[in-house]
Amino acid sequence: MATIDDPLQWLRAPCVMGVLNATPDSFSDGGRHLAPADALARLAAIALEGAAICDVGAESTRPGAAPVADGEQLRRLDPILEAIAGGSPVPISIDTASAHVAAVALDVGAVLVNDITAGRGDSAMFATVAAHGAAICLMHMKGDPQTMQDAPVYDDPVGEVCAFLEERLRRAVDAGIPEAHVVLDPGIGFGKRLSDNLALLAHIDKVAAIGRPVVVGVSRKRMFEPLIGRPVQERLAGSLSAGLAAVRRGADVLRVHDVRETCDALNVLRAIEEAR
Repeated sequence: MATIDDPLQWLRAPCVMGVLNATPDSFSDGGRHLAPADALARLAAIALEGAAICDVGAESTRPGAAPVADGEQLRRLDPILEAIAGGSPVPISIDTASAHVAAVALDVGAVLVNDITAGRGDSAMFATVAAHGAAICLMHMKGDPQTMQDAPVYDDPVGEVCAFLEERLRRAVDAGIPEAHVVLDPGIGFGKRLSDNLALLAHIDKVAAIGRPVVVGVSRKRMFEPLIGRPVQERLAGSLSAGLAAVRRGADVLRVHDVRETCDALNVLRAIEEAR
């Protein structure tokens, strides 16, 4: 098994992680990239639009989504994995909580596993990532996609999320994953109320203080509905505003559907910061 020399070589903050969902039921773009030609065209577009990495997933994690068996995930991923094996135009992250699915993707060239369970969903995940020399994104989630929005409650959302991420980081390192190969995600929208999401976005610096790069995913999230009253496909302004605020507070990677627009916004922000 070949290992990866530097699985976070692509991460030059702030940067964009584009999303490619090979699912029929994702809340934002479900069903749009199931055909091989559509999936490959989206992968090429994500690279051209400026993404540093593409996050590929075959299991919806929207509220209420049911788990998807490994075999079905791999069936949906097959055309994308073939493309990766042939040489992807952009580094690939595999969005899965399954160690088996992760291993298949890593074997053909993925460099990062984006695990919304932070290694809790499959006891073999940390060992799999360590064996491949890959990177892992550890995300906070209360419950699971089927239960996470059933009245979640926090006394201190920022402190509790940071404590969880610190604990999962220790577990990953103890399992053989170099700390330098770990990135963290506070899990905006995953088992959180609007007030929790806003508190986390306002204090991303506390997550960054753990000492690892921070991924933030706010793209088209349900949290924008009470804030701006827009349907999913009309939440670009909200997504950009929240994403740029997160970057100003220490986020390193924005996980987004609207790659070109987010890259443009980051380029303008970067120019302004450099002019100070």
